[in-house]
Amino acid sequence: MRRPHVFVNAAMSADGKLSTFERRQVKISGPADFRRVDRLKAGADAVMVGIGTVLADDPSLTVKDPALIAAREAAGRGPHPVRIVVDSRARTPPDASVLHRGDGLRVIAVSEAAPAGKRAALEEHATVVVAGTNRVDLALLLERLHDLGVRRLMVEGGGTLIAALVTAGLVDELYVYVGNIIIGGSTAPTLADGEGLSAAEPFVRLRLASAVPCEEGVLLHWLVEKRS
Repeated sequence: MRRPHVFVNAAMSADGKLSTFERRQVKISGPADFRRVDRLKAGADAVMVGIGTVLADDPSLTVKDPALIAAREAAGRGPHPVRIVVDSRARTPPDASVLHRGDGLRVIAVSEAAPAGKRAALEEHATVVVAGTNRVDLALLLERLHDLGVRRLMVEGGGTLIAALVTAGLVDELYVYVGNIIIGGSTAPTLADGEGLSAAEPFVRLRLASAVPCEEGVLLHWLVEKRS
């Protein structure tokens, strides 16, 4: 299968939460980690999020540092990576920041079940890719992205998308900043949500590449072991 090299970047609390039970964004890391994330983004061909992240946080997914933007342009690349939203039912608001802030290609990945009218509205601002019948087929989507020239794909969340990619064997690396706060809440989103794996299934195994103190937390870099 042809697909990009996929790496996940996320920040979570010491108890593994990405945000509150209200799904409101929480400042988990600080300026040093923000700069690290901006460098990762600038080095990627594309950055991907799920529709839940768009609805909750309205991210632009753009590179922020002018020096990083200039370096991309000097290398013959666009100022920002391709921005991708996995959105099975085409729920992305037409005024979402990801569709309007910064130059460059946007891709909205939908399923065949997405209403035609909503798909048409999004096509005014983005390239709409149909992959899957009732929900986005992530393996097929990654093949389509490879065909578009995406070789390094950064995934920024949320937990449902990360879990689906990891359990499907479609992730190669994870960068996880663990902050010095506890959020709590049994329904607060975690790094890997979704249905989860049962004890009868092989769990996804990781190999620790590095653990580096950063601000008041720690940055973990994991390599995903291939599942047999």
